[in-house]
Amino acid sequence: MTREVPFVRVATTDAVTTLELDSPHNRNALSSRLMAELTRGLAEAAADPAVRAVVLGHTGKVFCAGADLTEATGADPTVGPRGLVDLQRAIVDCPKPVLALVNGHVRAGGLGLLGAADLVVAGPLSTFAFTEVRLGLAPAVISLPLRPKLDPRAASRYYLTGETFDAAEAARIGLVTEAADDPSAAAQVLLDAFRLCSPQGLAESKRLANVEVVASFERDADERVDRSARLFGSAEAQQGMRAFLERRPAPWAE
Repeated sequence: MTREVPFVRVATTDAVTTLELDSPHNRNALSSRLMAELTRGLAEAAADPAVRAVVLGHTGKVFCAGADLTEATGADPTVGPRGLVDLQRAIVDCPKPVLALVNGHVRAGGLGLLGAADLVVAGPLSTFAFTEVRLGLAPAVISLPLRPKLDPRAASRYYLTGETFDAAEAARIGLVTEAADDPSAAAQVLLDAFRLCSPQGLAESKRLANVEVVASFERDADERVDRSARLFGSAEAQQGMRAFLERRPAPWAE
């Protein structure tokens, strides 16, 4: 029997576990399988006393395209949103600092991974967009980690327009920590700093930094899942997602 090729490649060197999204057939979309593999990798890194930090990386030109719309048009619209809530919370609750290293495109649900990460370094090939609004959806569950971090005026603009913006703008509005010409080198500086820190110090400092994010999850997670499920199951969003999958304009954009 042929062994399945993983959607998330895992490697640990020099006290850092790298979880690399590698699902090129759907541009690293948040399929149930990718989310399960990523959650498992986080749990293993969290339990390993030799690991000081986790890096979320990617292969190819896309960090994450957002929800896997081939699954989102299925019978149960709560599965995807609840899975993404749980994955984001796993990143937030991981006692090790999680650094997202991006040098490619990030869309919709993929932005939730960046919001949940403690630090984000973005390279010059990075672009970002909250594309949900153009499909009849809204950035509901990804707002759980993102709204405590984003500039409010910027959130209004990019939530409502679906515009694409670059790494410098992402840094300005609080979506990423640093826009870097050499993202790998910039990430290495941060990883070297983590290696100077005690495991207990990192875990407790992370809890302090994430107080507002955790409160957002505790207060709003169920409502955001319900809202997302309602939108994904609506006739308008079903039209928008099918138009996207068929590479044609949605009815309201024709």
